[in-house]
Amino acid sequence: MKKTFGAFFVGLLLLVSHISLAGSSVQPLAKIEIFQDEETLKRGVMVYYNSCRLCHSMKYIRYQDLVEIGFSTAEIKKLRGRLTEKRLTSINSAVILTQIYGLVPPDLSLMAKARSQGPQYIYTLLTSYYEKSANIYDNKLFPGIRMPDIFSHSLALNPQEKTKTENKILDVTAFLVWASDPKAQERKSLGKYVIAYLVGLSIMFYFVMKRVWGRLE
Repeated sequence: MKKTFGAFFVGLLLLVSHISLAGSSVQPLAKIEIFQDEETLKRGVMVYYNSCRLCHSMKYIRYQDLVEIGFSTAEIKKLRGRLTEKRLTSINSAVILTQIYGLVPPDLSLMAKARSQGPQYIYTLLTSYYEKSANIYDNKLFPGIRMPDIFSHSLALNPQEKTKTENKILDVTAFLVWASDPKAQERKSLGKYVIAYLVGLSIMFYFVMKRVWGRLE
């Protein structure tokens, strides 16, 4: 009985290991540097707006939030056009997207945090398309992905075109990183003042304590 259970347990472990390996990708994540300056983020917004918004929404980001990365009210109004939505929503409806892809593409608001090494994952995913067979494309990082190569990175044979495409992908990746935590930079700046305040307060309490204990002695 024990031998039977042991054999079953070992078999189960082997099966789980096999499934884990089959579902994982051997494609290494690209080592990239993400910049969070206003110009990069604004370019990233435009890349999202012109390419990604056909299918993907960003329901946690409002148009008004774009003021924080340098957009003026006039620019935001121009971006929205006649849209009445307050948040960044996809152009196509969930019904149409389901008919095309069989599911609704994921919201991108928190995508940079949804994956381990999110920024590297996003960039690598968008630059890992290749021609699997005649006019059939796949992705090395996510085999069987339903999303097309929207930036045509796999078709950019000219080094100049490839660099231009990769810069666009870097820009939209930077925007998705910002969107996943819009207040990150504000917290970092505030944190410096808080630490400085606590250090100053600690020094003051040290001298007060020293003076009080000096009297007791």
